[in-house]
Amino acid sequence: MDKEQFSKFIEERYNKETNWYDHKAQKYKTYYTRFQFSVIILSTLTPVIISQESNMSRSGEFDYWKLVAISLSTAVAIITTLLKTFKFHETWINYRTTCETLRKEIHLYNASVGEYGRTAEKEKLFVERVESLISRENTLWLSISRTEKENKN
Repeated sequence: MDKEQFSKFIEERYNKETNWYDHKAQKYKTYYTRFQFSVIILSTLTPVIISQESNMSRSGEFDYWKLVAISLSTAVAIITTLLKTFKFHETWINYRTTCETLRKEIHLYNASVGEYGRTAEKEKLFVERVESLISRENTLWLSISRTEKENKN
């Protein structure tokens, strides 16, 4: 592999994939933290609302506090189900790990350490290792997707 091909690989494949994993990791972290924060707040508010309902309910009137408490509990159940179904935490960690491993690889290459210090074909080794990392993440994703489908059936 010549320098021009390697530069093209870095620009068109390595940087693109690293940026994609970084962007997706940030996105899934945001989803996860917002949903978790919502569950914490709504779960905490539910008993407070229930206690207010018992203090303020009047006979014969529509009980808004009860409706609010039921709505909060329903929202917690829905958000918790979304967290479990879409695996925001697991996906965030997986994408972040892949991104950081890819970033580490370029530093190892640049410093000529590890396997890069023992070979004359650093560029070829780099491409092989990067493709292996990407392939491993894709295989993991496919495996998880298959397992989920099998569990549903």
